[in-house]
Amino acid sequence: MLTCKEFLQELNQYLDEDIDAELRAKLEAHVNNCPNCFVIFDTTRRTVQVYKGMEPQVMPNDVHARLMSALERRRRARGCQA
Repeated sequence: MLTCKEFLQELNQYLDEDIDAELRAKLEAHVNNCPNCFVIFDTTRRTVQVYKGMEPQVMPNDVHARLMSALERRRRARGCQA
């Protein structure tokens, strides 16, 4: 049986269905027996479905400028070099 940590490490591949049948069976067994991992899996799966169904949106220039400014302030506050 997989641990929750192992399940979470494989969640992306599980959602993308990019894993072999043996690992898929182990992941399915875990998620079917672990209520906490089921909630994480189900929420993530639903979020991905909503995201894939959305049209890309253009970010207004003022929003982009404010975001970049905030990121730059945070980078400087952490002492990161450009």
